[in-house]
Amino acid sequence: MMKDLLKKKKEELVAILGEKRKELQKIRFDISGSKGSNTKAIRNLKKDIARILTLQQSQKETQA
Repeated sequence: MMKDLLKKKKEELVAILGEKRKELQKIRFDISGSKGSNTKAIRNLKKDIARILTLQQSQKETQA
């Protein structure tokens, strides 16, 4: 996953981040509504979001 993200441009990372956040929100609502019980997916999505944010931050530091 990380190797794929390193090849992405800033705009692509922003789009992926938005998709991951929407997916996380959907899963949280499903769990609260007793539709789903896959709590491991939440943890994986949070880690993916953190990876993207970290990559964005490191790109900002290298540009400055």
